[in-house]
Amino acid sequence: MGFIIMKANQFTCDCEVIHEDVVARVRAAMPEGKNFYQLANLYKMFADNTRIKILWALSCESMCVCDLAVLLEMTKSAISHQLKSLRLANLVRYDRKGKVVYYSLTDKHVKDVFEKGYEHITE
Repeated sequence: MGFIIMKANQFTCDCEVIHEDVVARVRAAMPEGKNFYQLANLYKMFADNTRIKILWALSCESMCVCDLAVLLEMTKSAISHQLKSLRLANLVRYDRKGKVVYYSLTDKHVKDVFEKGYEHITE
């Protein structure tokens, strides 16, 4: 049985060439640091299994906390906690109708990001 020997630096350059024109173009196109912080926080919201399930459900239809709790077999308190995080991240919004509060995705962008992620993992 043979072994494959790979160099430790197989995936790095073996030279010290700096492509200054490339670096300059990318630097000019990079947003401010605070935008990266906000983007990282947005993606953190997608890093929790429960929040993903909630977003999936809300991408199908607006739902109240009670319905989400039954659907996901969780307590209303646990669902409410996750909805608060999603609301603070501006991913979901709510609409009160009498005593019932319905949650939905904030806008089409949220659904687009969610669907693109799902499309990527199912390719």
